[in-house]
Amino acid sequence: MTTKAAIDAISRTRLYRGGRLDMVDFPVADVSDYIDQPDSVVWIDLCGPSPADVELVGEELGLHKLAVEDAIESHQRPKLDRYADHQLLNMYGVTLESSTGELRLSEITVFLTRSALVTIRKDDLFDIDDVIARWDNSSDLAECGVGFLLYGLVDHVVDGHFDAVQTLDDEIEGLEDVLFGDSSGGGERERAGDMRRDLDVQRRSYSLRKSLVKLRRVVLPMREVVNTLMRRDLDVVHEDMTPYFQDVYDHVLRATEWTESLRDLVGTIFETNLSIQSNRLNIITKQVTSWAAIIAVPTAITGFYGQNLPYPGFAAQSGFIWSCLLIVALSGGLYAAFRHRGWL
Repeated sequence: MTTKAAIDAISRTRLYRGGRLDMVDFPVADVSDYIDQPDSVVWIDLCGPSPADVELVGEELGLHKLAVEDAIESHQRPKLDRYADHQLLNMYGVTLESSTGELRLSEITVFLTRSALVTIRKDDLFDIDDVIARWDNSSDLAECGVGFLLYGLVDHVVDGHFDAVQTLDDEIEGLEDVLFGDSSGGGERERAGDMRRDLDVQRRSYSLRKSLVKLRRVVLPMREVVNTLMRRDLDVVHEDMTPYFQDVYDHVLRATEWTESLRDLVGTIFETNLSIQSNRLNIITKQVTSWAAIIAVPTAITGFYGQNLPYPGFAAQSGFIWSCLLIVALSGGLYAAFRHRGWL
């Protein structure tokens, strides 16, 4: 049996008896005293435990050594592993930094037995207080045992996924507004502003796309996890809790479909931004070409009149006047033609 000094990690405990909260924050070493009592359900939470702490909890509950090894290792994929008398659930809470678009993941491992639920958090980013608040707000379901505790936990995780997807959707809509915003003009400052806007759109597109890829990795497997939890042969979810888990499953499906559509949308925005840059480059090329054609007129005329041989108007004032008139007329005509076509 473990001792109070054996668990170095920050731990929290709860004991439910007969569907009511009976005790909180008792020593982990006392778990074995309550776990075999009828109508008793125990919750143990460890935050940032050492491998020795996890192993001691595994000994206390009689957990399989492979399950304990998976709980010690970090960066496990979201999954549900079944053992003879318990299950191992791994999932991720998510937090999105709206200022940078960076997605932060918080891994949580859960052991499920007939009368105990153990949560092992790798860090304190996961808001376990919100989970406890959900349990307290729906205490009428506590008589459903471990399934009641598991529902509050999984529902919190899935809601976090859904909130992250919704925030990413808002960020992408804002990116679309920036992308298709009207250009303020054709001056140097305006062109510099367009370049900064293009760089900002490109940077935000990469950041959002990276966050969506990370979110997809933790959201998609949850569909299979929640679906498996509702299987009757697993005997985890009480019959009265089935509608609640079905509601969670519906949220998982919506978050999955939304994530897939947003990933495609971000890719489209990135490609559209490249197309806009290409179109802007074509416009600039037309402008440069138009001015080059206009400048070529006086160059050609003055070069012609610079020939070292007699020609009409040679060494006469009329020749100078006619050359100036040709330059003005042809250059003005080209400018008007290019302006009419929208090249200038």
